[in-house]
Amino acid sequence: MDRIGYQLYEMAHLALGPARAASDFARLFFRNPFNPWTHTLVGRNLAASAELFERMTRRYGKPAFGLDFTNIDGHEIPVTEEVVWERPFCRLIRFSRNLRAGHPAQPKLLIVAPISGHYATLLRGTVEGFLATHDVYITDWLDARMAPVSVGGFDLNDYIIYLMDMMAALSERRDGIPLHTLGVCQPSVPLICAVALMESRDDADVPKSMTLMGGPIDTRRSPTAVNKLAEQRGVDWFRRNCIHAVPFPYPGAGRKVYPGFLQLSGFMAMNLDRHVTAHVDMFNHLVEGDGDSAEKHREFYDEYLAVMDLTAEFYLQTVEAVFVRHDIPRGEFQHHGATVDLSSIRRVALMTVEGERDDISGIGQTFAAQDLCVNIPADHKLHHLQAEVGHYGVFNGARFRRDIVPRICAFHEKVQ
Repeated sequence: MDRIGYQLYEMAHLALGPARAASDFARLFFRNPFNPWTHTLVGRNLAASAELFERMTRRYGKPAFGLDFTNIDGHEIPVTEEVVWERPFCRLIRFSRNLRAGHPAQPKLLIVAPISGHYATLLRGTVEGFLATHDVYITDWLDARMAPVSVGGFDLNDYIIYLMDMMAALSERRDGIPLHTLGVCQPSVPLICAVALMESRDDADVPKSMTLMGGPIDTRRSPTAVNKLAEQRGVDWFRRNCIHAVPFPYPGAGRKVYPGFLQLSGFMAMNLDRHVTAHVDMFNHLVEGDGDSAEKHREFYDEYLAVMDLTAEFYLQTVEAVFVRHDIPRGEFQHHGATVDLSSIRRVALMTVEGERDDISGIGQTFAAQDLCVNIPADHKLHHLQAEVGHYGVFNGARFRRDIVPRICAFHEKVQ
């Protein structure tokens, strides 16, 4: 199955091509305002059915951030994306803004996006929340199927090295402007490890602070269904059942990966009833002519259904070290022979954020960092538990903008 699973998926996708084309034609035909059937209940039902079929069988490409402007002090400021650092598996994107003359320099913020199936654009709302107050950078990870085998592998150890290199490139030592870091979900682990390794070497490039949001620092606390599955199955099960070779003609043909389509099926299965209801609602909105509600559905699923492959070595090492053996909280995680000791962190301030209803990283899993980083002064530590939000709400949505962003900004000002 390892050799043919991905190929079978590609063949199924290609086989549905003619049906997708036919459904797309039907959608356009029954939405043509000059077609009398368009204005009938039958026509609206056929158009809605055709659109749902096409959307449920298409492959979604990488979305755009689409953050062209921000508002600073009542003025609309243009925002442009620029790549300021690049390696085979990641680009570092800066959201550059043309600040008004005389405006004081703002602190830099490195947002570390997860490598967990979705693109960095899933954190569009996170970026937007800080555009007015920070010089924002985000990690834009490459889809592993697009990386030729010749560029080598990428595992959790490489992830940590990438982050240390980024922090060195953005260091306050270079321009006098403070650097803060923020890890969303899974990257909380490599971020805190990178900081600990830098601290153990008395590295001058450590950031002012790190904010960990909904991250699996210690998955033994309030274990979720995801955590329990990893412990019960063990890493060998994931190696046998989740790893496939990228097929031709992708640039990464032959590379072993955890495919995006498998990850997406897992995401959907966790809340299958919710996704089925959402698509039924969209069908009804289309039939009723409720374009605004249908468009919100399109926007969400255009993002949610766009997935990328993970390198097998990164995925398996993360499962084993973080979810099965719990190496980080046990003080046994090794990075190229060096033990990662969180007690070595003393200069970098720590903020942790959790969601009350998080079903991915349970309550206490991120807070564990507060207990493990024993040498950070108490006035440089802060924990926030956000009421009434799940995993996604920790870094996006109305409560994130209203409650979490201001607290993070205030924390940065305090430890500047």
